[in-house]
Amino acid sequence: MKRTKLRFAAPLAALGLVIAACAGDADEPAASPAPAPAPAAEANPWDDIPEEDILGRALAGAYEGRSVSVFGSERSEVEAGAFNDTLALFREATGINAVYTGSADFEPQLNVMIQGNNPPDMALIPQPGGVRGFAAAGSVLAVPAAIVERTNAQFPAGTNDPYVVDGSTYALRYKTDLKSILWYNNAIFADNGYEIPDSWDALKALSATMIADGITPWCVGIESGGATGWPFTDWMEEMVLRLVDENVYDQWTAGDVTFSDPRIVEVAEEILSVWNTPGMVYASGGTIAATPFGANAEPLVNGQCAMHRQAQFFASFFDSAGGTIGPDGDVGVAYFPAGGDGRSPVLTAGNSVAAFRDAPEVWALMTWLTDAEGQEARQRAQATRAAAASGPGAASGFMSSNANLDPSVFNPVERTWYETLASASPARFDASDLMVPARNRAFWDEGTAAVNGDKSVADAFAAIDAAS
Repeated sequence: MKRTKLRFAAPLAALGLVIAACAGDADEPAASPAPAPAPAAEANPWDDIPEEDILGRALAGAYEGRSVSVFGSERSEVEAGAFNDTLALFREATGINAVYTGSADFEPQLNVMIQGNNPPDMALIPQPGGVRGFAAAGSVLAVPAAIVERTNAQFPAGTNDPYVVDGSTYALRYKTDLKSILWYNNAIFADNGYEIPDSWDALKALSATMIADGITPWCVGIESGGATGWPFTDWMEEMVLRLVDENVYDQWTAGDVTFSDPRIVEVAEEILSVWNTPGMVYASGGTIAATPFGANAEPLVNGQCAMHRQAQFFASFFDSAGGTIGPDGDVGVAYFPAGGDGRSPVLTAGNSVAAFRDAPEVWALMTWLTDAEGQEARQRAQATRAAAASGPGAASGFMSSNANLDPSVFNPVERTWYETLASASPARFDASDLMVPARNRAFWDEGTAAVNGDKSVADAFAAIDAAS
């Protein structure tokens, strides 16, 4: 978009002098010519744009030359690179200098920045519980109602409900992750005649068959820097939805069902009994807790394991692994099997965008990022980077649930993820992300202790309840 170079001219004030003129008086000097009219001020291109249309005014150049800092956890060449590409388009369109910084220790660093009264202008926050905690502390700003209304009209009903506190919305969904995905090695399945299971019991039976055939069924790793343990919490959430039900899931998320509840403890013990079965798991770091969650892509491509459970953003990790995704690629994708009771539960998550500085340029960027145009820009940029790294048709790792964007920005595999979301029965947001920060942090840490065998599940989960 071409911006108009803005110039301003102040109108000149003219002083009218009354000249007494005597008709026929030859000695009277001639009257001075009237001063030339002052040039009209150049109209501002945003004059006719309503104040509440922050994005429209930004695109007209109203905030040219201002800056916005954005902080988040994305830092790979594909993800962070694509976000920077997106911000570059925004800078070109508005003249606002939006700059992104990513960190592996995003959460603790953001807390330190807030406590030091030096937060970023904007942050990409994955945990709604964190957003609500910041709202309760008065650290994050409520999003203006006009922007909330504009964004909510483009997304499925309830998308931004996790970020509402006392009637105000403190963040907006930027990215939607579909978590209930089974990634599998196509060659292993084809060569051995394996079929995708349709239930958890069938998945366990297939895993046992693979071990008998000399194949390691699973790649698992839960290391993630300062957030180590979150992949285990995802497994817990998937399995509570599958082996119990969504009503207990909701009560557990809200804290009305404790971690020490026998139904929750039983789910964790079921997961660990599978992981601890001899021959079941390949962990490139030596142990599950020491293996980075992103390090599961390469062994899956190479056939060192047959399956992996992870969200759709995992696609970006195949860039460095050299693998391709799809029916004819190295790695296939399928719905992670449910409990076999006729339900099709789906676990979702996503980054939200929250503001810590009240300024029109900040709100303009937030609006653009969540609008269909900004969402399409992010997907196109990420798809381009993924294709450059892994070849044409590579999955980008980004997904949006914005109903107004052009679905052609996604490849055929990614569009199947839309279908999974559409057929979900039920769909639920990541439970740990909805929990208060202290409970979420304890879930990561104590879950890691249980996976390591440092604590029993009962003792680890009692510690989570005590931390809540």
